[in-house]
Amino acid sequence: MRANVTLTCMLMGFALSVSQQGDCADVYGLEAGTPKIQSAGHLAFGPDGILFVGDARGAAVFAVATGDKSANAAKAEINVDDLLEKLGGQLGVRPREVVINDLAVNPASGNVYVSLTIEESEPAIVKIGTDGKISPVSLKNVPFSKVDLPNAPKDEIVQRGRRQINLRDETITDLAFVDGQVLISGLTDQAAPSTVRSVAFPFSNQRAAANVEIYHGAHGRQEDNAAIRTFVPFTINGEASLLAGFQCTPLVKFPLNDVTAGSKIEGTTVAELGNRNRPLDMIVYQKDGKDFLLIANSDRGVMKVSTDTIATQEAIKNPVEGGGTAGLAYETIGELTGVEQLDKLNDRQAVVLTRNGNTLNLQTVALP
Repeated sequence: MRANVTLTCMLMGFALSVSQQGDCADVYGLEAGTPKIQSAGHLAFGPDGILFVGDARGAAVFAVATGDKSANAAKAEINVDDLLEKLGGQLGVRPREVVINDLAVNPASGNVYVSLTIEESEPAIVKIGTDGKISPVSLKNVPFSKVDLPNAPKDEIVQRGRRQINLRDETITDLAFVDGQVLISGLTDQAAPSTVRSVAFPFSNQRAAANVEIYHGAHGRQEDNAAIRTFVPFTINGEASLLAGFQCTPLVKFPLNDVTAGSKIEGTTVAELGNRNRPLDMIVYQKDGKDFLLIANSDRGVMKVSTDTIATQEAIKNPVEGGGTAGLAYETIGELTGVEQLDKLNDRQAVVLTRNGNTLNLQTVALP
């Protein structure tokens, strides 16, 4: 017999004391309470251990003070085999009732945070410490704040080609925090639905949303309806930019300064990485004085993409035939297989979530 799972009683782990986190509440405008998170999806960390939680079903982003700032990420190494089995044991449910949505490393501590869906509906967040210990994160009486995302798709099942999908689940497709801004990619209910939002943190009315258009070489056309699947902030010749991956698999750069209220921005497609593929996650890192992207994919393995020529790379504006590739050079990292999620752990290592059949393992690997 399974445990009776509710949002407030399931998330009973290490308690976050409001008194210990008063500094975060004062500085970042957080207030103590229990955030009503409908779905725990994409995650990102901000300053002082603040965790941003994307709630696509509720069309909102929550900022939650974790108080997690004491460990040493430089010395962290996390390896947990059969993660679903261990998560199910902690939460009192069967492993097959646990779905992992995202993971994020807290750069202040090296601890890994994982967002979950339990039994197809209940949201949960757990912390996996640098010692491998799993602790459900309590969201009861914690300092938090919230920003609502207007113009979200309707919460309903619609037909798209041969698939039935709920576009509300794509209100948020990725999150990042950079230079005092929370960046959010996803879909809206507008005629051109693909969107990037920028919201100042602490959350305020200083926010912008821009519709996104790209040239998709594998499809041979302009598109403004395809959601960004994963992105990273990146500086190109001193200009703050986004590098974004889309289905089938164009890699596109956007200047962040172009993300203004009501604008429409056309990205520069700098690579086509092959069709019949979905980019799952992406990080940027330095090695030997050079910047690289590491991209986990559904069908084309893990790609290491050189950014040496990204500033001068000619935009792809013509069809790329036969599912081929073009633009920036990359190599496939053969020893990294089955990777579904990844995040940078420190300057030398990444944490990857790998699938082997029905088994998911959390591993620390060297940055290639």
